[in-house]
Amino acid sequence: MGCGNSKVLPDASKKGYVSVVQSLVAFRKSHADDEPKKRAEKQRAPWFSTGAKTLQPASNSQQQILRDGRHQDKVAKYKDKFDPRVTARYDIKALIGRGSYSRVVRVEHRATRQPFAIKMMEVEALEGREVCASELAVLQRVSHSHVIQLIEVFQFPQRVYMVLELATGGELLDRVVSRGHFTERDATRALQMVLAGVGYLHNLGITHRDLKPENLLYYHPGVDSRLLVTDFGLATFGGAGSEVSGDHTGADSWSLRTTCGTPEYMAPEVLLRKPYSCAVDMWALGVIAYIVLSGSMPFEDDSRTRLYRSIVRGKYSFHGDPWPSVSDLAKDFIQRLLLLDPAARLSAVQAVRHPWVVSMAASSSTRNLHRSISQNLRQRTSRSSSRSPSGTASSADSWEGSYRWKKTKSGSRPEHLD
Repeated sequence: MGCGNSKVLPDASKKGYVSVVQSLVAFRKSHADDEPKKRAEKQRAPWFSTGAKTLQPASNSQQQILRDGRHQDKVAKYKDKFDPRVTARYDIKALIGRGSYSRVVRVEHRATRQPFAIKMMEVEALEGREVCASELAVLQRVSHSHVIQLIEVFQFPQRVYMVLELATGGELLDRVVSRGHFTERDATRALQMVLAGVGYLHNLGITHRDLKPENLLYYHPGVDSRLLVTDFGLATFGGAGSEVSGDHTGADSWSLRTTCGTPEYMAPEVLLRKPYSCAVDMWALGVIAYIVLSGSMPFEDDSRTRLYRSIVRGKYSFHGDPWPSVSDLAKDFIQRLLLLDPAARLSAVQAVRHPWVVSMAASSSTRNLHRSISQNLRQRTSRSSSRSPSGTASSADSWEGSYRWKKTKSGSRPEHLD
């Protein structure tokens, strides 16, 4: 919800560290007179041997107490940043995500005890105000079972607080991996829900511009959970034709020009700085369908230049596992979305009527693609981690990094794409 894929991990407790140091000092002081004997014993056994006097690590219960204490400190820290009029109605429980201008926390309504998410956005800076205004304008307009729902808004000069549905079922790819069994039928059922949400947005004249698996969340962990389109930080009005007729080729459709999105999911016309329409969302859905069925990316390269070049040329393949086991209809569905000509791509209405989606959703397909998908996802995660000295993908190379490019001279575009 505007915060990428950030995760807050419990930090090592300073109190725990101090207590261990104090214990070690006391231990050494009380045994200073026995140092010659100790030195002889240490020559025979390492300091970490299981002797009775060896310092033992904190027990699981002690570690949990330390973690809980640190967690409470974090919660208190973020509570202090919230306006009292917000905390009077909602109890802050945990920080669950962060972005350039926002923090997302899990909260509980004090009266009903119902859980929600609150997105706190900093609006003092101009860009923060623009992002907030754009996202809020979209969220206040939408109401659909497969689009994240805005509950209420608190607006103040420095910050805006958006109360949203809390999606607890995890991201799309997390669900694919955790199932243990995944077929084309499962893929089409997920895509049907996404297409329903995207078609609704396009019919309202809204283009999402940052569709990717990280922004597709399950409402709850159950197998019958609905899938939600989330994160409208880059969404905008314009660029959408009539989804009722499945047409996104009208003159008013080609009104968008801002270059923004997540690189691996960006359509060729966006990279080439051409006017574009809601068809950019359909390209992104083609990329998502490719990933869901294989666990790999259609367009991927450590070099941004080579990545962009492969996208604008539409250069991808169906080689490697599990593609030999994937139906021709599924491949046709992807091909009709990853077309260089945006006017020729399937619209959301047309995509949900594609023979693969219609036939496979009602079939009893049992061909399990899970093993290949999981292996490919793990390999990609490993490659991403190896590119960064800290063990995590750098923001420049991560497939999760959304951004908005600054405007440049008219007609300019990324270099070396030809």
